[in-house]
Amino acid sequence: MVNGAKVDIIGSRFKYEMLTGWRLGLSKLFIIPQRYVFAIMALLAVANAYTMRVCLNLAITQMVKKTVAVEGDANYDPNACPDLTSVKNTTMTLSDYITRDSGGSDLFEWSEATQGLILSSFYYGYVLTHIPGGMLAERYGGKWVLGTGLLSTAICTFITPIAVKTGGATALFILRVVEGFGEGPTMPALMAMISKWAPKAERARFGAIVFGGAQIGNIAGSYFSGLIMYDGSWEYVFYMFGGIGLGWFVIWCFICYSTPNTHPFISDDEKKFLNENVQALIHSEKQILDPVPWKALLRSVPLWSLIIAAIGHDWGYFTMVTDLPKYMTDVLKFNIKSAGLLSALPYIAMWIASFFFGLICDFCIKRNIHSIKNARKLYTTIAATGPGICIILASYSGCDTTLAVFWFIAAMTLMGAYYSGMKINALDITPNYAGTTTAMVNGIAAISGIITPYLIGLLTPNSTLKEWRVAFWVCLGVLVVTNIIYLIFAQGEQLWWDDVKKHGYPKNWKHGPLSLRNNDSENAPTEKTSDEKK
Repeated sequence: MVNGAKVDIIGSRFKYEMLTGWRLGLSKLFIIPQRYVFAIMALLAVANAYTMRVCLNLAITQMVKKTVAVEGDANYDPNACPDLTSVKNTTMTLSDYITRDSGGSDLFEWSEATQGLILSSFYYGYVLTHIPGGMLAERYGGKWVLGTGLLSTAICTFITPIAVKTGGATALFILRVVEGFGEGPTMPALMAMISKWAPKAERARFGAIVFGGAQIGNIAGSYFSGLIMYDGSWEYVFYMFGGIGLGWFVIWCFICYSTPNTHPFISDDEKKFLNENVQALIHSEKQILDPVPWKALLRSVPLWSLIIAAIGHDWGYFTMVTDLPKYMTDVLKFNIKSAGLLSALPYIAMWIASFFFGLICDFCIKRNIHSIKNARKLYTTIAATGPGICIILASYSGCDTTLAVFWFIAAMTLMGAYYSGMKINALDITPNYAGTTTAMVNGIAAISGIITPYLIGLLTPNSTLKEWRVAFWVCLGVLVVTNIIYLIFAQGEQLWWDDVKKHGYPKNWKHGPLSLRNNDSENAPTEKTSDEKK
């Protein structure tokens, strides 16, 4: 018996090899469809990406030496919260002194500005590989683009303790830039793969599963980092999350593939179902997309309003993700275990809220309570102005730690509306080029990840409550201004340049025809057409 036999499924245009032999036996080992095997592995990919990204945010609080200002010092803050874990000015025994001295041997003397620069270094590499990663995934498939990118990040994470002890801040900065290079293609590659694996009727479910990995990663990265460092050393954080990333890559190589038609042991029934119900697979059989219409894309006001809104969102999000652990330990004086747990709570709230907002949004759109465009504007506004106001209220809560944590949790809860707002707006306005436009939006918006940690480091040189309050006011201003721009220019329907053969050229288009496939070039506008219109 041969391993495969060519079969033409009756009533279908799709021809493929039916499974026989070992492939058939292997396919029966899986109790869930292969598309959901992919969804679970994609969730773990996103979760791993985020744990490796955020673990430094909490670890750095235990990597640096802390200086405590006392009354009379130039940097003394009379409004500072009491530090219940600090060492009192009392006589120390010889054993206490020896323990204290050895405990600080692996700590570094980095200023707040240096720490901010290190925390932002990841995004220097991250912003550069979004668009190239998306284009590679669209051309060659997302499996290896995503897999090798996260492999490089896992290796860098695993060797972080060795590198930082050898080369200090410079080595850590370079290592984080390389990690950013590896993670840049993550979302574009996943979008390219989801477009081949998710039937339209299951797309929302896929999105909830896969992108929920971001919050799982934030939760796990914060919580387990706190637990590990409470009883151990900061080095173990990087060993654990880097090791998990390496283990994920091995499994990914063997059970996940870029498309159903390249999967060696997907069941015949599921392959037939996906080929008949996944738009990207249907289109791949009957047409090839025109080249990316960069000429129109770069002049698209709705797309740029989406990018600006994404910059605002990322500014607020990265302020929370990157600097909340520092605020918890430096200002509110939580110990590292409590800081890890309390830093995770806002992301749990955001994850749960994202499902709640998604259900409400889908319900209202189906009942025609509001249009898609108004839905995107409404939920983007909730996810922008709500969190901005909440973090301001948290900063004015002073040393009332319970109230401050409540406002931080409220901020991230409201930010859960982001997934029903601008996060999926690219699929509304550019469904044919969603991979490229998503890469462009995410890549440019991630510049906020470069600016915010460093700027906060400059604004909070002594990490006092008043200095952090200024940083939070700046965050609110950015969120409000970018949201206003989005409200004015955002759209919710497919833009003309996403399918020019369907929509035609707008009357005010004066920049020449878009690049089309050769056999479609006759559809492009000509000077004669323009003269006739006059």
